[in-house]
Amino acid sequence: MTPPRRVPPSGTGLFGDAPPPEPRRIAAFQANIDGGSRGNPGPAAYGVVIRDPRGEIVARLKKYIGQNTNNVAEYFGLIAALDYAQTHDIRALRIESDSELLVKQMRGQYKVKSAELRPLFERSRKMSQALESFRIDHVYREQNRDADALVNQALDEVSRPSHASHAEKPAPKIETLRFFARYKDGILQPESPLSLPDGAEVEIALRLKR
Repeated sequence: MTPPRRVPPSGTGLFGDAPPPEPRRIAAFQANIDGGSRGNPGPAAYGVVIRDPRGEIVARLKKYIGQNTNNVAEYFGLIAALDYAQTHDIRALRIESDSELLVKQMRGQYKVKSAELRPLFERSRKMSQALESFRIDHVYREQNRDADALVNQALDEVSRPSHASHAEKPAPKIETLRFFARYKDGILQPESPLSLPDGAEVEIALRLKR
């Protein structure tokens, strides 16, 4: 008679050993990133919206980065999100970007041929590898509106002061004074005293009487 097969008790392996532990799941933060340039190249900025695992916004980042291209601005946004994760001890991060180029380069689907993007790509890859969990996905622009709005805010804040200064600068006041003068020994001498404030700028148009 064949003895009945012994079934290991629950919680043990085939030979009575404990089963391997399941991998620890880490709650991931999400960062929507965007970068833009008005002129490409031109005035450029990035915007980043960070959400915690519950979907609550915990940070909005934006910064003007000078004259650059759209692609450079996109990478600056990615680096800003990764830097935020490092400084806030975030171990799992999911990135959403509407830049297909950036996403496919970070996934290894596209090569980075641009000399100006190469160091930004290398830095981003190194920072992402330091996380326990990293994922980057492409989304449509409509799904990235919050980050896009931050880009435009950063660019508007830079351009606004220059427009305001021109608008607020008063137009110079011009007064026309008529007086008679005689020219003698290399000096133009008014026939009557002139009362002018110190520092006054005077434009003289001469009409000669002979």
